[in-house]
Amino acid sequence: MEIDCLILGAGAAGLMCAAHAGGRCLVVDHAKAPGEKIRISGGGRCNFTNLHAGPENFLSANPHFCKSALNRYTQWDFLDLVARHGIPWHEKAKGELFCDRSAKDIIGMLLAEAAAAGAELWLETEIGDIAHADGYFRVELTRSGRRVTVEARSLVVATGGKSIPKMGATGLAYRIAERFGLPVTETRPALVPLTFGGPVLDRLRPLAGLSAPAEIACDGAAFRDALLFTHRGLSGPAILQVSSYWREGDALSIRLCPETDLLDALRDRRRTDGRKAPANVLSEYLPARLASLLVEEVGLTGNLADQSDAALRTLTDHLSDWRLTPSGSEGYRTAEVTLGGVDTSALSSRSMQATALPGLYFIGECVDVTGWLGGYNFQWAWSSGWAAGTAIAGRRG
Repeated sequence: MEIDCLILGAGAAGLMCAAHAGGRCLVVDHAKAPGEKIRISGGGRCNFTNLHAGPENFLSANPHFCKSALNRYTQWDFLDLVARHGIPWHEKAKGELFCDRSAKDIIGMLLAEAAAAGAELWLETEIGDIAHADGYFRVELTRSGRRVTVEARSLVVATGGKSIPKMGATGLAYRIAERFGLPVTETRPALVPLTFGGPVLDRLRPLAGLSAPAEIACDGAAFRDALLFTHRGLSGPAILQVSSYWREGDALSIRLCPETDLLDALRDRRRTDGRKAPANVLSEYLPARLASLLVEEVGLTGNLADQSDAALRTLTDHLSDWRLTPSGSEGYRTAEVTLGGVDTSALSSRSMQATALPGLYFIGECVDVTGWLGGYNFQWAWSSGWAAGTAIAGRRG
């Protein structure tokens, strides 16, 4: 079977690429349905992009690589596509855009665009041996028990990373890259809850289920959002964001109630509520169990009226730089994305094509470009998929 373009992976990037590649294009996926990570994202409503998406919201060994694709296919371009399909959406915090109805609207839109471009979709298809010779990629596929050899001038790898293995993530893209001599950077779970052990976890476990406003800093990055305590450690948007920067042995610096000057607040309350315990007053700003733990950690006793300015400053300094060192993360099982991937030094930033092997493309999560939480990784899927698709169409042209 000879075709123009074979796309491995019917996720966000793969379907976007199919919508723009045109010609005789085949998209294959092992899953029973396309776009499964789209379907489950955003609580089923898909945080499909972010109004503020830009290169500064992405991590990569080469922070400049993502600029070309992001600047040529922007969040506004994707919004135009959403509008053309009549999909209602709304903005949440920090520019995050969600479907009003269901993430299935985005999947349906991508399938319609791919079909209009002439792409064919094969699901429940296993990928076997991949080879290259005489300007063609030869890929062994197995579908419904029947083995088919596909020959394609262009091969697009859009199989994602290692995150959420229960959905079939295997790291196949990295093996394909290595098969053709492309380097792969270190990969690790990102946008993932962090875990603790020993005495630290013993202290934190009674707080499971509580949340608090916080600013969390690590390795030069800081994010202000909700912090959630779990039975295994810490989660919530602020933790997921900083997890992409955290490395084993790093301590987190946690500033609680970052919007409030707690020292001034406690001084004022000392005059009006001096008979109350510090933890009781602090519980008006933080969950009571968390307030009690923090007061206990600095060793305050007595009522608020008994505390000197120095004692109150000791407490609020602790609240503004609470140091905790995770022992690990929950891993790929719950990670939203994979950090690292196919080394961008081996790819064209304009087309996503392997510089040493024309016709081979890597797009989406498998590339060493990782976005922040909040729709940025979907925007990278749209932008990189568009870049590869239009390059393939132009190459065939």
